[in-house]
Amino acid sequence: MPELEELFLCLNEYTTVTPAAMPFPTLRLLHITDNSLHEWSEVRKFGSMFPALDTLVMANNYLSSIQDSGEILQRLFPNVRRINLHNSGLNRWEDIEKLNFLPKLEEVRLQGIPLLQAYTSMERRSLMIAQLPSVTCLNGSVVTDAEREDAERFFIRYHLDHSEEELPHRYHCLVTKYGKLAPLAEIDLRPRCLAQVEVRYEDKVEQVSIRLDQTVAGLKKQLRTVVQLPTSNMRLYYIDKGSAFGPDELKYSTRALHSYSIQDGDEILVVPKTK
Repeated sequence: MPELEELFLCLNEYTTVTPAAMPFPTLRLLHITDNSLHEWSEVRKFGSMFPALDTLVMANNYLSSIQDSGEILQRLFPNVRRINLHNSGLNRWEDIEKLNFLPKLEEVRLQGIPLLQAYTSMERRSLMIAQLPSVTCLNGSVVTDAEREDAERFFIRYHLDHSEEELPHRYHCLVTKYGKLAPLAEIDLRPRCLAQVEVRYEDKVEQVSIRLDQTVAGLKKQLRTVVQLPTSNMRLYYIDKGSAFGPDELKYSTRALHSYSIQDGDEILVVPKTK
């Protein structure tokens, strides 16, 4: 088959690869998923057999590591642009770094590998993008310029606490690009839980601690004993002491109090409904 371009060899339980007597210069896609190719010494034979290989799909082979040097990888797979190693056994960052020696690599699929199990989904993607500078598509999603910059900056900060011996080569490349970055400040964006407010009713003022995760209806129930009014007869107004605006009526019974940005020292004015 002198013009063969695509070859699908899935689900054959292959454990070894027998080299062909001659190369197949036209083959561009090899799909060899769901076999049992554990050793890189078997995978490397594809490079000699298929010198024009563009796409190598070998998901669900428990490949343990990538053992060739960068020089050999460059020589064996000079044209590979896409590689799929889903559900392989790769468990070292050194194996991911070696993918950079594939000179034309653009797209990588690398889900379900032991190396990434300890990371969050955000960490996985960011660390992988930062490790693979030439890749423009990761796990089926395009890598934008903005995402790459964020990922590379994250990579630097992620390794700030590592010893010099533990730092990957890529870290030093990125420090040359961005400089040594300071850790990001930790900001708690969760809404506050409590506030101390002044509750005013007629000529009375009382300090009350209110839960900000409750609704306006819940606040009315809380204030029944304070102002001695039934909830159906209350109108509540929020007064922000730091604002020049007037009272803001709390009209909507299902709205959460934290959405009003109530702070310590603010006022809640209770007015009875007129009949």
